[in-house]
Amino acid sequence: NETGGGEGVEVLVNEPYERDGERGQYTHKIYHLQSKVPAFVRMLAPEGALNIHEKAWNAYPYCRTGECLRKDSGFCLFGFWGSLSLVVSLQVHKLEPEVWKSVEAIYIDIADRSQVLPKDYKAEEDPARFKSVKTGRGPLGPNWKKDLGKQSDCPYMCAYKLVTVKFKWWGLQNKVENFIQKQEKRLFTNFHRQLFCWLDKWVDLTMEDIRRMEEETKRQLDEMREKDPVKGMSAADD
Repeated sequence: NETGGGEGVEVLVNEPYERDGERGQYTHKIYHLQSKVPAFVRMLAPEGALNIHEKAWNAYPYCRTGECLRKDSGFCLFGFWGSLSLVVSLQVHKLEPEVWKSVEAIYIDIADRSQVLPKDYKAEEDPARFKSVKTGRGPLGPNWKKDLGKQSDCPYMCAYKLVTVKFKWWGLQNKVENFIQKQEKRLFTNFHRQLFCWLDKWVDLTMEDIRRMEEETKRQLDEMREKDPVKGMSAADD
């Protein structure tokens, strides 16, 4: 859990949307990240500059997100996530050729323990060890993606995340951009490992269950952010 001590996630909006024939759920969140960034950034950042506003339009199997700090802080992050099939297509985001030249494609294998930092590892959140009681899925072996493609009765998706970081403070640009990209990969890896290992907790949920849980989660996050101590990942952990 990353919420406590005035930091973490704050949910401002969570509501259905419909636009241009697309229907889904719109959310607006604020990520308060004071202790999650290097000390030199905290020293230089103006008040409120380390609060990331995330706006997301979730319309399964696609989701668009836009994340941005205050424009006057000179830092913005934008992300897009798409869900397709097991056939990997690197240009799902349809970037211009000149932009694509600067893109680094990183493959995340949730069953590969070597991609997890030792201090982040939890045996109960290891897809290579977890077996779902309700679905029989898992543990995931070294060739789990090839094996999955042979199973006609098992749903799956291939998720793509495009992360673009622009930090315009002179002298710190490359250092901060590289740090954020590294942390993003760490977050994606840990989260999707957890998602698989928590399968039995969510596989039977209805949309009504999910919306009810979201309301309860919002209340709990507000309470933890106000009353709990700072916790979770920090820049010093990396």
